[in-house]
Amino acid sequence: MVLLESQIKLKTGDIAPDFELMGIDDKKHSLNDYSNYKGILVIFMCNHCPYVKAKVDALNELYEKCGKDIAIIGINSNDSIDYPEDSFDAMKETAKEKGFGFDYLVDETQEIAKKYGAMCTPDPFLFNAQKQLVFHGKIDNAMKPDDEATEKTMILNMEKLIAGEKIEKDFDPSIGCSIKWK
Repeated sequence: MVLLESQIKLKTGDIAPDFELMGIDDKKHSLNDYSNYKGILVIFMCNHCPYVKAKVDALNELYEKCGKDIAIIGINSNDSIDYPEDSFDAMKETAKEKGFGFDYLVDETQEIAKKYGAMCTPDPFLFNAQKQLVFHGKIDNAMKPDDEATEKTMILNMEKLIAGEKIEKDFDPSIGCSIKWK
């Protein structure tokens, strides 16, 4: 298991790279499908990573608290040949099992992860309604799978975005397993 921190490729104010990816609902999704929201949260994630597994409740809480105002999109870019637990069928299974209410998309070519500069799972990117990056970083301050979160970083930032307030710290690296490149 290679541990990595988020790195900066997209800078604050940069426009979210567009995509057209298959979702677990068997429909194609592009960034423009999410234009009616006050923001968009793109989370590079997968099924098997212990760092993502530890965030399941936090992901569901993000969706429950902010999902009607901010579109939440999970993207799995892992190589599913070497990591069959991250296959498309396994994504459907995981989403059902964990009760994900957000869209979960597969990035088979890994092009989208590269465009965003995603390094680890989870690696979250928060954009405003104009699709400009306002925060790239961690979901909360529990940095290891067994840690207990005492600060809900992403929810606080999403609430600021919804309220039209400025997010002061725009980069606060997430930590997780490296994306499994082909």
